[in-house]
Amino acid sequence: MKLRSRFLWLLLVVDALAFAVLASADEKVHVIQKGDTIYSLARSYGVKPQDILDLNGIKDPDRVLLGQKVRIPGPATTISATSKRQTLVDHLVAKGETLTSIARQYGISLKTLCSANNLSETYKVKAGERLRVPQIGPAVAVLPPSLKEELGTSAPPAAQNPAVILPRSTVNRTLDQSVPWPILAREMAYMTGKLNGVVLIGERNEPVKSLKEGVVISAGPYRGFGKVAIIQVTGGYLYVYGGCESLSVQEGDRVNQGTELGRLGMDALSEKPQLFFMVYRNSVSMDPALAPRT
Repeated sequence: MKLRSRFLWLLLVVDALAFAVLASADEKVHVIQKGDTIYSLARSYGVKPQDILDLNGIKDPDRVLLGQKVRIPGPATTISATSKRQTLVDHLVAKGETLTSIARQYGISLKTLCSANNLSETYKVKAGERLRVPQIGPAVAVLPPSLKEELGTSAPPAAQNPAVILPRSTVNRTLDQSVPWPILAREMAYMTGKLNGVVLIGERNEPVKSLKEGVVISAGPYRGFGKVAIIQVTGGYLYVYGGCESLSVQEGDRVNQGTELGRLGMDALSEKPQLFFMVYRNSVSMDPALAPRT
């Protein structure tokens, strides 16, 4: 029995040493500070939120504590296929854009952008021209200024932090039942102010479905809007689905028309189950009722 116990103890020591060497070589340890979330850490370190959750055995991403040590996966521990997969994102050139400014938006070199489109580096793009932008892993979230300013950085859900709930103004509109929406809406209103989009009233916990196929460029909680999924769609579009209580997708996922993105939650301000749905094309907001569905 003593020999067996010593053998088991030796195995544990060997495993621990092997783990320590791997962690020191490929992983980082982050101590949770005020305002940190799993999603903000993922963005800061360039990894997927689910990889952090899996590595640390965290079940609820909203329950991290100040001072808690969180392991950040390195190349050897990040096994997500999307982190190594190259995708081509469609970009519709807007007025005033250049090859250099577009490459900078997506965090790639001018040479890489030109190579993907068989263009010279001196070529002058024109408004309305369509380019292919190569991306390794999850697409880069290039958010319109108004959306970025209003949503701010990733933060705990507003229901848990009432101080960040923002006032909103809306104008009620008749709901056109012939137009497909992300939820089975009962009422609709248009937002006014910095953000333009619609507010759809539905049932709590009902599925929120994608209207178009695309790539998830952001998925997580934002101040005052619950959990938000932002989908990049071919043609220079961004589809924004806010007000979710939970999300079924994560950054880098490719979704199809009808894919469930999450479940509708209760808005902390109105105390109603409502979805905030916005659509942008080349950083300019548009009427979501007129956005492509097929």
